[in-house]
Amino acid sequence: MNTIKVRIKDKIAVLSLDRGRSNAINSEMISELSRTIRNVENDDSIAGLILTGKDGFFSAGLDLIELYDYDEDQIRTFWLDFLTLVTELASFKKPLIAAISGHSPAGGCVLAICCDYRIMTEGKFIIGLNEVPVGIIVPANIFHLYAFWLGTANASRFLLEGKLMSTTEALQFGLVDEVVNPESILHAAERKMLTYIQLEKNTWQQSKMNIRHELLKKVSADPTEMLNHMLEQWWSPSTRSILKTIIQNLQQKSKSA
Repeated sequence: MNTIKVRIKDKIAVLSLDRGRSNAINSEMISELSRTIRNVENDDSIAGLILTGKDGFFSAGLDLIELYDYDEDQIRTFWLDFLTLVTELASFKKPLIAAISGHSPAGGCVLAICCDYRIMTEGKFIIGLNEVPVGIIVPANIFHLYAFWLGTANASRFLLEGKLMSTTEALQFGLVDEVVNPESILHAAERKMLTYIQLEKNTWQQSKMNIRHELLKKVSADPTEMLNHMLEQWWSPSTRSILKTIIQNLQQKSKSA
């Protein structure tokens, strides 16, 4: 696989995002994530999954540079695949822990809020859904996931202002559950995973599905109408202008790095 790495340790799968410096999400990464998640869920020898990134970045979110050049069919397929991945992650029955190793805005945050527990590395890192200032409409199912952890009021306020939280704020508002030093993040994730997998498997998994029953109905709802509105805005001159500016800034930073 080109964008992720997987290793198995003591019945725990550790899936590391591994695409460039910032783990920007593109079609290939979605495909590899989706395939791996299904394999792990169907493998009885694996008890749980830890999702992590690399030093400094969990994931910077969607690869806007690549997505900007997609045609209408490509961008629709991309969003359908991404929303399917979100559903697969949110409905994953086994314990799923995010070891957030750095910045995690937008799509990176989406991956994290699908998980049962989130541990973030301390430091000057940010996490949150900042799509609105970028001109991207956040799908309703992703908002429901955000609200599941933050509560509807905070999720609404933060989403509409595109708030990116510091690690301290994320811990305060319940977006993450622990903040640890970078050297300890995988150890902390493994320790938490052991508290889950030592419990009776069927009881734990069914309890998770019961807790998420209403959430999963919302997350897995037919996205067609919502996606039509999203893509109409995606192709609007105002959003294309914002995206173009962001991409130019990203390319300039890349050249100067």
